[in-house]
Parts: sequence; structure tokens; C-alpha cells
Amino acid sequence: MFPKPVQSMSRTARLTYQVALPVMLVIWLLPLLGVAVTSLRPSSDLAQGNYFGMPSALAFSNYLDVFKNSPFASYMLNSFRVTIPTVIGAVALSCLTGYALAVYKFRSNLIIFFMFVAGNFVPFQILMVPVRDLTVNMGLYDSITGLALFHVAFQTGFCTLFMRNFIKALPKELIEVARVEGVGEWQIFWHIVLPLVRPAIAALSVLVFTFIWNDYFWATVLTTGADTQPITAGLQSLNGQWVAAWHLVSAGSILAALPPVAMFFLMQKHFIAGLTLGAVK
Repeated sequence: MFPKPVQSMSRTARLTYQVALPVMLVIWLLPLLGVAVTSLRPSSDLAQGNYFGMPSALAFSNYLDVFKNSPFASYMLNSFRVTIPTVIGAVALSCLTGYALAVYKFRSNLIIFFMFVAGNFVPFQILMVPVRDLTVNMGLYDSITGLALFHVAFQTGFCTLFMRNFIKALPKELIEVARVEGVGEWQIFWHIVLPLVRPAIAALSVLVFTFIWNDYFWATVLTTGADTQPITAGLQSLNGQWVAAWHLVSAGSILAALPPVAMFFLMQKHFIAGLTLGAVK
């Protein structure tokens, strides 16, 4: 039923595993390595067709040109202005809805929970036109607020599924004892439940931060200008009108990937603890 540990396999299988693992790792990292190398190529290499060979020189100035040739700093700031409120809003709402669906028993509990889950299976492409029309009618089109509110609404379903399952795994006796002692429901939620699911909140925050920061589809659908576009949509401004400046796009992509990578490493301990919470008893 379960895969055998590598140590218990035959010698041939272990050797095959030890050889195949680094090979597959290199294949998986090859596109990222290609982007990293391209970000250090001078523009003359690309003009001469040197796309895959060794760079003739290391052009670290590409990373400075990204900021000189485009409002890159503004795009990065917009990404933070969209991502941080979305993470706070989606996680806060999902903690409340997850607590309600996990602790309280009422007739439509399961139906409401299924509605949250069902929203995750709707292809987001078919929502493009109605969501765009809705933001236009509400006066939120091409605004940071409109993009952040949409992400909060769209991510709350997944976050609710995540938090509801974690809260439901907590011992019910803790809540029952608190109620017997006369503790209010809000105090139970704030002082008992939230501290126990703190690793899950950290893991969910990292996931949502990565999802929103890397979003490209809605960044191009709901925003149009440099004042509102996040970094994923703003990278296309690094290309010229007639010439594709792939060295600048690659450098900008590396810079754009740094915040979620830093977020993961800063929260790595809590992230792993959150994903394994309740795995063993």
C-alpha cells in the first residue's frame, strides 16, 4: 500500500534512485537556471543569437536597468499593496468562517461548507467578463482596492476549507470546558482556538502570499496602468516596442521572485509545522 523506504530497496534500485534524483532535479531547475543566466547576458549576446551559450560578459547592470527603463519599483509596491491586504483579509475571514463551520452545528452547515469548496472548482477564466463588469459598475476597475477585494473573495473559499479542517481537528473538550467555565464565544475563539492553529495560519499565509504575488491573469484583466498594475503584469513593460529585451525581463523576473522566496524561508519553520499539524498524535 505504501512505497518502500529507499534503504530497504535492492542495491540496483538504490543506485538508480541516487542517479535519477539529481538528474531530475537539474531538469526541473533548468528553466530557472536559463532565466538566471539570461538575466546576466548583455544585450549584444541576444542580438547576435547567443541564447543558450555562455555569456560573453556578466552584465550585472541589467538589474539596475530594470529600475531605470521602467517603473519597476512602482510595480513592486503595487504588488505589496495588493498582496498584504489580501493575505490579512482572506486569512482573517477564513479563521472566522472555519471556526463557525467547525464548531457550530446547524442545519445548513454542510451545505455552506460545500459552497465554499465548490467555488474552488470554478474555472476562473469564465469569470473574467462578469468580474470585470462588476468592478466597472462598482467603480473599482483599474484600482488596487478592486484587485485586492476580488482576491480576498476568491481566496476565502480555499482558506475556509483549510482552516475549517484544522479547527475541526482540535479537541472538542477544550471548547466545552471553556463554555462550562463561562467563557464567551469570542474569547474562546481568540484565546483558545487561534493560539492552537497559529502554525496553520502561518502556513496558509505563505500559500496565499505566493498565490496572489504570482497572479498574472487577474493582474492584466482588472488593472491597466503603472499606477495599479502588480509586478507580474508590469514585467511586460520591460520589452521595447520593436525589440524584446529578454535580458531585462529575466532580471525583472528574478527580482520579482525574491519576496515570495524570502517569505517562505522566513516562515519555513511555521510553514512545515502547519502542514504537519495533526499528522501524528
